[in-house]
Amino acid sequence: MRKEDKSTIIETIAATIKGYEHFYLTDIATLNSAKTSALRRECSKQEIKLMVVKNTLLQKALESLEGDYSELNAALKGNTAIMFSNSANAPAKLIAKYKKEGIPALKAAYVQESFYVGSENLSALENIKSKNELIGEVIGLLQSPAKNVISALQSGGNTIHGVLETLSKK
Repeated sequence: MRKEDKSTIIETIAATIKGYEHFYLTDIATLNSAKTSALRRECSKQEIKLMVVKNTLLQKALESLEGDYSELNAALKGNTAIMFSNSANAPAKLIAKYKKEGIPALKAAYVQESFYVGSENLSALENIKSKNELIGEVIGLLQSPAKNVISALQSGGNTIHGVLETLSKK
């Protein structure tokens, strides 16, 4: 491969990393073509971009970015496929779905500005909530007391009205 081609690939990988908030490094080496196609379709349905890369080119792309991604270097052995996603836990859930088969196998992940190296982190990654999920929970918690106060006032108003109406009739 020519040097110009390599630099183009490195730039493409770096741009893709910048375009997504989270990425997972996985190993899909032993998948046959049918299973690889099925995995790509599943990724597409869940808005996950799957890209197979050479480790040296990925390492150079990471080095070209701002920030220190050196913690991921230990995972850059063997075959590597990257799952890019804007949802923190979507790739982890997809990997867990195929956990019995062992493929794709989690090598490492960069999620919410943190590094997770090793497959033992899969369950923690599955349980991470996205920013939108957290905002939804906070809004729900904030709305709950307000709804209770409003419903109490509304039901109390009907009670007071009933009492006043009964008294006026007597």
